[in-house]
Amino acid sequence: MSHERDGRRFLLSGNWKMHHDHIEALHMVRDLGLRMKPDDVADVDVSVHPPFTDIRTVQSLVEGEGIPVVLGAQHCSDQDRGPFTGEVSPQMLARLAVRYVLVGHSERRQLFGMTDATVASTIKAVLRHGMTPICCVGESADERVAGRTEARLRDQLLGAIEGLEPEQVGGMVLAYEPLWAIGSGTPATPVDAADACAYLRGLVASEVGPEPARAIRVQYGGSVTADNAAEMASEPDVDGLLVGGASLDAASFLDILRAVAGC
Repeated sequence: MSHERDGRRFLLSGNWKMHHDHIEALHMVRDLGLRMKPDDVADVDVSVHPPFTDIRTVQSLVEGEGIPVVLGAQHCSDQDRGPFTGEVSPQMLARLAVRYVLVGHSERRQLFGMTDATVASTIKAVLRHGMTPICCVGESADERVAGRTEARLRDQLLGAIEGLEPEQVGGMVLAYEPLWAIGSGTPATPVDAADACAYLRGLVASEVGPEPARAIRVQYGGSVTADNAAEMASEPDVDGLLVGGASLDAASFLDILRAVAGC
């Protein structure tokens, strides 16, 4: 299988959530760098998304030692500056060479009240500073049982990309992360993941145009492990994986990377 699908390179992203202080981050990324071989990243882009307090440490290490990992963040404000205690601006992240920013992760939506409107404004802020948003969408268990998966994905996606230019949409990353699979140990099946990712790409094609639909990368996230990664990655509309717990350890993350690189 080639990961070059209409020019789309596979993107493996590790979301550390609220784990690893900057010392632990240093050891983890250095360990990952020592284990990685050129063949591992020949066809796969790799991003890590540490907590804000780790980003400068990881940036210095990645740049200083030439580790083939791209720096990501887990969230940012939709404002560049101002009286927003506790927030981090996209401008600050861009100055730290952050390339990818998760926007609208289910935990930000559920625990911190992020709405579709805030997701949209945050995506614009990320783009304004030359970074790439990874826009997260996904349905709850109740919505899935009620047969509302596609309706929920449609609402989230169209809300997120409202007002964007077609080339901006094509340059984004979407992450399909069904809420019922995240951290549950029960991932979506490859067919579930493929169907949802294909639906999202089809929505982009019908609402924005065929070129952005060919260009946009769509990840799957939710209980990804080395055991299911290759099967997920074999689906033609799955252009990447968003990994949670298994990305916290260099060896387990590398196992996933090698599974998708060699499948």
